[in-house]
Amino acid sequence: MEDVELTRIAGTCNRDDCPTLYRTNRGTLAIQGDHLSGRRTPDGEAIVEIPEELLREAVRALGW
Repeated sequence: MEDVELTRIAGTCNRDDCPTLYRTNRGTLAIQGDHLSGRRTPDGEAIVEIPEELLREAVRALGW
């Protein structure tokens, strides 16, 4: 499996100040944020919670 390269699009995650949205070298987006508990997900998956403003910032940064 190839290593995933992340390029920050919006937000900053330096320690406990997440969330952040990244573009990967695989043509996908990756989100780092607070784990949302209380919901069951399939093995290997998780739900993270991000503020709406993070997506707005990402759309501006991507020029969409």
